[in-house]
Amino acid sequence: MAGNEWINGYLEVVKGVDESDLHRTWIKVVATRNARERSTRLENMCWRIWHLARKKKQLELEGLQRMSARRKEQEQVRREATEDLAEDLSEAADTLGELVPVEMAKKKFQRNFSDLTVWSDDNKEKKLYIVLISVHGLVRGENMELGRDSDTGGQVKYVVELARALSMMPGVYRVDLFTRQVSSPDVDWSYGEPTEMLTTSSIDGEGMGESGGAYIVRIPCGPRDKYLKKEALWPYLQEFVDGALGHILNMSKALGEQVGNGRPVLPYVIHGHYADAGDVAALLSGALNVPMVLTGHSLGRNKLEQLLKQGRMSKEDIDSTYKIMRRIEGEELALDASELVITSTRQEIDEQWGLYDGFDVKLEKVLRARARRGVSCHGRFMPRMVVIPPGMDFSNVFPEDIDGDGDGKDDIISLEGASPKSMPPIWAEVMRFLTNPHKPMILALSRPDPKKNITTLVKAFGECRPLRELANLTLIMGNRDDIDEMSAGNASVLTTVLKLIDKYDLYGSVAFPKHHNQADVPEIYRLAAKMKGVFINPALVEPFGLTLIEAAAHGLPIVATKNGGPVDITTALNNGLLVDPHDQNAIADALLKLVADKNLWQECRRNGLRNIHLYSWPEHCRTYLTRIAGCRLRNPRWLKDTPADAGADEEELLEDSMDAQDLSLRLSIDGEKNSLCINEPLSSDPQDQVQKIMNKIKQSSALPPSLSSVSEGGKNAAEAAGSVVNKYPVLRRRRRLFVIAVDCYQDDGRASKKMLQVIQEVFRAVRSDSQMSKISGFALSTAMPLSETLQLLQLGKIQATDFDALICGSGSEVYYPGTSHCIDAEGKLRPDQDYLLHISHRWSHDGARQTIAKLMVAQDGSGDVVEQDVASSNEHCVSFLIKDTKKVKTIDEMRERLRMRGLRCHIMYCRNSTRLQVIPLLASRSQALRYLFVRWGLSVGNMYLITGEHGDTDQEEMLSGLHKTVILRGVTEKGSEALLRSSGSYHRTDVVPSESPLVSYTAGDLKADEIMRALKQVSKTSSGM
Repeated sequence: MAGNEWINGYLEVVKGVDESDLHRTWIKVVATRNARERSTRLENMCWRIWHLARKKKQLELEGLQRMSARRKEQEQVRREATEDLAEDLSEAADTLGELVPVEMAKKKFQRNFSDLTVWSDDNKEKKLYIVLISVHGLVRGENMELGRDSDTGGQVKYVVELARALSMMPGVYRVDLFTRQVSSPDVDWSYGEPTEMLTTSSIDGEGMGESGGAYIVRIPCGPRDKYLKKEALWPYLQEFVDGALGHILNMSKALGEQVGNGRPVLPYVIHGHYADAGDVAALLSGALNVPMVLTGHSLGRNKLEQLLKQGRMSKEDIDSTYKIMRRIEGEELALDASELVITSTRQEIDEQWGLYDGFDVKLEKVLRARARRGVSCHGRFMPRMVVIPPGMDFSNVFPEDIDGDGDGKDDIISLEGASPKSMPPIWAEVMRFLTNPHKPMILALSRPDPKKNITTLVKAFGECRPLRELANLTLIMGNRDDIDEMSAGNASVLTTVLKLIDKYDLYGSVAFPKHHNQADVPEIYRLAAKMKGVFINPALVEPFGLTLIEAAAHGLPIVATKNGGPVDITTALNNGLLVDPHDQNAIADALLKLVADKNLWQECRRNGLRNIHLYSWPEHCRTYLTRIAGCRLRNPRWLKDTPADAGADEEELLEDSMDAQDLSLRLSIDGEKNSLCINEPLSSDPQDQVQKIMNKIKQSSALPPSLSSVSEGGKNAAEAAGSVVNKYPVLRRRRRLFVIAVDCYQDDGRASKKMLQVIQEVFRAVRSDSQMSKISGFALSTAMPLSETLQLLQLGKIQATDFDALICGSGSEVYYPGTSHCIDAEGKLRPDQDYLLHISHRWSHDGARQTIAKLMVAQDGSGDVVEQDVASSNEHCVSFLIKDTKKVKTIDEMRERLRMRGLRCHIMYCRNSTRLQVIPLLASRSQALRYLFVRWGLSVGNMYLITGEHGDTDQEEMLSGLHKTVILRGVTEKGSEALLRSSGSYHRTDVVPSESPLVSYTAGDLKADEIMRALKQVSKTSSGM
C-alpha cells in the first residue's frame, strides 16, 4: 500500500474533488485481489483525477474571465457616471475627486456616523412599530430546534433575539417578526400558531396598550400542510407579501387607536433577513412607502463562486439544487429597494456585496457626496452599507470573575464523585464518551455541514499526539436520530467523522452526543470553560461567527478561521488565534498553544470577558436605531391628508338606503337594462328618486365623449359629471374587484378586438349573477396610455365609468373614472396624485430616458435599436418603440446594466414586443393592486385577476399572490416573454407556482358562461386553503 502513496498526492493537489466518491473507489481497489483488475481500476482513478484537475483549471479560467469582464464593465460604468453626473466642470472635478480616494472610506464612515444623534432615552416618547421578516426555517421563541436542518440555524436565533431586544429599547412600542406558518404533522404544533408573544411592551406607566411588545407572526403561504425548504419557497413569496400586508394594515389601525391618536401607525422600518425575506420586504416597503433595511446573512453570489470553484457541480446543477439564480435575483431586488444594508463585518461588504450589480463602493461614495452637497443624482442610488455586529443575549450567562483563573471549583460541584442529579444532564451526556473528562476540552459547535470543516478539525486532532494526550475533543453537531435519514451532505460529514475517529482510535477522547436543546448550549460552554478548554470554529468561510461571541462570554479563548467575520471579532475581543482552515497543522498548533500555555489561556479569557460588552444586544440595538433614524423616512401623503373615516358618512347613508330599497333601480337609455350607481341617499318618495336619477341622466350629456358613451350593461355616466361625482372612489364600498389584464395586441402593438371581447364577456359573466354584481367592481390593467385605453373603450361602446379603476402605462398611472379625486378643473381624467407621489421615490424620467437610449445601441453599429414613443410616455413612464426585436437585450441584461449604473427602476417589454417601457421602481401592475388595498381597503384576497396565457414581461409578477386568477386559454397567441430572461437565468417556476388552488383555466371558446364557471371553480378551490 505504501507504493500507492502517489494517489494521496493527487488528492492533495486537486482541491474540490469529490473525495468521498474517490475514497469509495479506492476501497474497491484495495479489496481487489486480481492484479490486472486492480491496475485497471487504478488507471481509471488516475484518469478521473486528471479529468477533475483539468475541469478545475477550466473553471478557474472561466472565473477569471468573468471577473475580468465585470471589472471592465464597472470601469466603463464609472466613466459614464462621471460624464453623466458632471453638470459643469467644477462638478466634474468634484466627481472625479470622489472616485480617486479609496482609503478614506473608514474616516468618512466615522465622520458621518458622528453626525448622527445616538439613540437614547430621550426617544422614549416615540411609539415605533418595527417589522422584521425571516421567512424560512422553524422559528419560535422557546426551545428553538437549532441544527434540525440547514434552514433552522443561527439566523433563527438571531432574529428572535433581535426582536426581543428591540422591543425593550426606549421609543419602540411593538416589534413583529414575520415568518412562514407551518401546520405540518412533521413538525411541532407550535409552528402553526398564528402569533406567539416574545415580550410585553417596555413602556412603563399609563398609555401602554395591549398590542405592545415583541411577537412572532406566522403568515401562511404555499401548501399549508407541508414544511418546505427555502429553495422551494420562491414561487409562494407573493402570497406571503399579501398576507403580511393585511396583518400590517390591521395592526397599524389598532396601534393608531392605542398610541397614534386615531391615525394608523405604519412601520418605522421593514427589515428583511436573507434573500427571500429581502424580496418580501422590498414589495412590502414599496406597497406601504416606508423605508427598508436588509441583512443578507449569507449571499448567493458568494456561494455560487465557491461551488463553481469546487468543480463538483455544473452551474445548471447548482441552480437546480439551490435555486441559486432566483436567490441572487432576490438579493438584487432587495438591494434596489433598501435604504440601508446591515452587515456583520467589513469583509462582507468588500468581498461579498461587491460581487453584486446593485452595489459599487466607489459609485456609492460619489452619490453620497452629491447627496450631501444637495446636488441631483439623476435617479441614481446605491444603498448605504453599515457594519453592526450581532448582539448576544447574556441572560443565560453566569457572571464571570474577569480576574479569576476560570476554575470555578468553589462555585461548581466537582465532577469527581458528583451525583448525576447534581450536574446538568448535558454534562453527563458529554462525559460518558470520555475516558478522562478532567482534561481540557476543545469544543466545536455547528451543523454537520461540509463548509463547517469539522472533518479537518478531527484530522488535526487525530494526527497531533501531544494534543490528543493533553485534551479531549467535543463535537456538538446538531441533532440526529438516524444518519440515514439526514440530508446527503450532513450524513456524509457525520459518516466521515465516525470513520476518522475509528482511523485514529480516538475512542474515549472524542465526544459527539446525538441530541441537545437550546437550553443546553450555555451549559456546554460552561463545562468547556470549567475544564480550561478552547472553542474552535474551523469553517472554510464564516460570515460572522456568533458562536465565537457566545464562547467568549463564557470565558473561553477561541481559535477561528481567518476567512470572514472572525477577523473582526478577534480584533475587537483580542481573545484568540486565527488559522487557515485548510491547514490542519496550523489548527493543531493553535489549539495546542492555547491549551498548553496557561498564561496565554488566562490572558485570552480575561480579554474576552472584558470586551464582550461590545457585542451586547442593547449596544447593537442602539446603533441599529441610530442608523435607521438617519434614513429618509417616508409615509404616504394621504395618511395625513385624508381622514381615516373620510367618506364614511355618505357610505353609511348609501348602505342604509340600499338596505331599505331594492338594491338597483334599472332604467335604460337604449332599450336595454343598465345599472345605475346611485351616489346620494334615496328619498323615501319613489317619485323623488326617479326624478333625481333622470336629472343625472340629463347631466351626462355634458361629459366628454370618451366618458359619456354608454354600452350594454354599462353604468350611468353621470358618475363623471362635475356636480354629482363621488368624492372618493367607489372601490371603498366594493367587496370584490375583477381586474382585467389581458395583453391582446396586434403586431404593431395596437390593442386587438379580442381585448374588447374579453371585457364584454367578463362584464356579462359577473352581471349574470345578481348578487355578485351588487358587490363587485371592475378594473382594467394595461400597458397602454390613458388616451389609447379610452379610444379602445369608445370603440367597443364601453364607458370608462364601468371601471372603478384604470391602471395604465404598465402601472405608472391609476385613474378612478367618475370620481372627483381624478377629475381636473377642465373635467378631464387625471391620475391619482397620491399614487404618483407614492411611486416618485428614486425616479428620474430624464435619467432613465438617456440611459436606455445609450444602452439600446446596436452592437453591429447599425444605429439605435429603439426610439422614444412620446405618445405612450408620461411623467412616470418612458416608452420606446422597438425597431428590431432581434437586436434588443433581454430584461435580465437590461436590469444588470441599469443596476450597475445605480438606476433603480422597473423595466418591461410589452404590447407584443413592440414597446420597451421604464417606470419607477415602486410602480408595477401588481404593486398597483396592493396600492388599492392599502389606499382604499379592498383586500387583495378579494380580487380576481383575468388574464391570458401569454402577455407582457411583467405578467409573471401578477400571477402569484393571494388574489384569485383566471387564465383565459386561446385569447393571447403570443406575448413578450421571449425577451424576459437570457439563458442561465432563473426559471418561470421559480416565480409562479406550477399548481395552485388560486388559479383556474377556461376551456373552449371565450364565453361568459365559461368565465363564470372558472370564477366559481377558483372561488371553491381557494376556500379550502
